[in-house]
Amino acid sequence: MNTEAIPFSSGNPRIEETRGVMHLFSNDTVSALPVERKPLACVLGVPNHMTYADFCQFCASFIHHISEMRIVRNDGMEDRYSVLIRFDSQDSTDKFYQHFNNRQFNSLEEELCRVLFTLDVQFTGYTGSLDHVQSPPASSTEQPSCPVCLERLDQDASGILTTICNHSFHCSCISKWTDSSCPVCRYCQQQPEKSKCFICQTSENLWICVICGFVGCGRYKGGHAIIHWKETQHCYSLELETQRVWDYAGDNYVHRLIQSKTDGKLVELNSHCLHASDGCGSCHCIDSGVNEAMLTCETEIVNEYNELLRTQLENQKVYFETLLQQENEETERAIADAFNKTVMQKRQKMQAKLERCVKEKKFLEDLNENLLKNQEIWKAKLLEVEKREKKVLRMKGNKIQALEDQLRELMAQLEAAGKAVEQSSVSNENER
Repeated sequence: MNTEAIPFSSGNPRIEETRGVMHLFSNDTVSALPVERKPLACVLGVPNHMTYADFCQFCASFIHHISEMRIVRNDGMEDRYSVLIRFDSQDSTDKFYQHFNNRQFNSLEEELCRVLFTLDVQFTGYTGSLDHVQSPPASSTEQPSCPVCLERLDQDASGILTTICNHSFHCSCISKWTDSSCPVCRYCQQQPEKSKCFICQTSENLWICVICGFVGCGRYKGGHAIIHWKETQHCYSLELETQRVWDYAGDNYVHRLIQSKTDGKLVELNSHCLHASDGCGSCHCIDSGVNEAMLTCETEIVNEYNELLRTQLENQKVYFETLLQQENEETERAIADAFNKTVMQKRQKMQAKLERCVKEKKFLEDLNENLLKNQEIWKAKLLEVEKREKKVLRMKGNKIQALEDQLRELMAQLEAAGKAVEQSSVSNENER
């Protein structure tokens, strides 16, 4: 099975640091358990917001099978840490792997617990002062004690957790410590973020403005600190690495005032004592003028500070008045542009509406003209129809009158014929 070597380190980098390499079995391609596995596992990429107590609570179901846990940091993973875990048996290690591998740390996050079997852990070096190295025990049988409960750290009795700063505790004791810092040295596993340039995000050659706190890089990088001075006229900037103050207006350093360690007062830095390391005494290096200046330094410092403050306030007043004027001009310009744009839009809408009304008016006028023409035509047709109807009625009346006359004549003829028949029949009866 394939293995991968991952470098790690532990300890407080400011005091001492232990470095090493852990050889882990890769489980990306093979699902079966490694044949050469040992009761040693590694949990990679635990988020920094999980404290020691959170991790102990996460694996609480196996805490009695854990002999030792060691918190380490991996190179290139500043926001995460890893945990090397030694179990009391191989069966416990296998069950821990099957239970926690690819499992969420909690239901609110998508972070998954990645567990890998560990083949070997090698310590490659140590850096730091020898004064911080723990002295060996007085006897080979003596064991260190837990700083919390003061009981001996015995792996057979209970699990041991070694923090990232190389301090060891009982798992049951550290699980009650809810803070992310070490109970002994207060070293925090969540290190503060490094300062970066606000513009280019570089972390080298940084200067911070003592007026507004803007962090920018020096002129040998991106030059954003001096660009900030040109834009805001904030002429004093502090170099983060050396704590020296630079005056852009005077083009020189101005860190002449330091705080005395004896009385805490601000005094002028004695530039004549730069060669004190060569053997000259401080009393011989300070002349009478400097002694007199030291006696009256408080008044001078206050006056100088007040003058500096007044100058900076005046400069800031002019600067912010300029910004306010520019903002007002931009606001007025924006309002005028918005007003003109609104007027133009309304004008365009009214023009379009007027054109539409003109078209409708023309259409109605054409329609009215056509209706008037049609009205004359229909009036003429109506008169012609009325005349034709009168003529038809008159002809119909005449025809009816003629028919009635013919009917009367016919009735008269029929009546005369009837009378003639009756007379003939009467005469015939008389003859008989």
